[in-house]
Order: sequence, then structure tokens, then C-alpha cells
Amino acid sequence: MINIIFEPNILLAMMIGIVMAFLYFLRIVKPQIARDQDIFFATIGLLYSSILVIHGWRLDPILLFSQVLINSILVPTCWENIRLRAIAHAFQKLTQNNKNN
Repeated sequence: MINIIFEPNILLAMMIGIVMAFLYFLRIVKPQIARDQDIFFATIGLLYSSILVIHGWRLDPILLFSQVLINSILVPTCWENIRLRAIAHAFQKLTQNNKNN
């Protein structure tokens, strides 16, 4: 049975869907900091968000709260990982420029 109604599970699924779409499009916007495993994790995240949309109405409040807690750890960790990749790329570029000079 599929019952898609607007509840907090839809907001959670939309947040994860947006983050995972950003991870997909990172390869187009900044390919130097994208990794191959990003495609795998973004696909799993989009599958997870679609499951939350379709079957999230069946979650009782404590399970929904656990999903919120998991995602509140996942999203900042993903953001920090991408920032650290950008810093590492900039540092690598800087050391290459110093070696050339």
C-alpha cells in the first residue's frame, strides 16, 4: 500500500534528496574534488529518500526521530568531507606551484 501524505518524513526525504543530488552534480561543477564512490553513496541516498517518501507514513515517532538523528549526523559529515577534499586539492595545487618555482 502506497500512501504519500505530507508529514515530517517528506521533509526529511526532501532534505536527503537535495543533498544527494548535490553530491551527484558535484562531479559536473567541481570534478577535481569529486570521487568515484560519490555516485554509489548518492544513489543509495536517493533510494533511501524515495523509500522515506513512499513508506515513511508507517514510521512511528521514535523511528522517525532515529532517522532524523542519523541524517543530522550524515549531512554535516558529508559537507565536511567535501570541504576537506577542496582544501586538500588547494594544498596539493599550492605545493605543485611551489615545486615549479
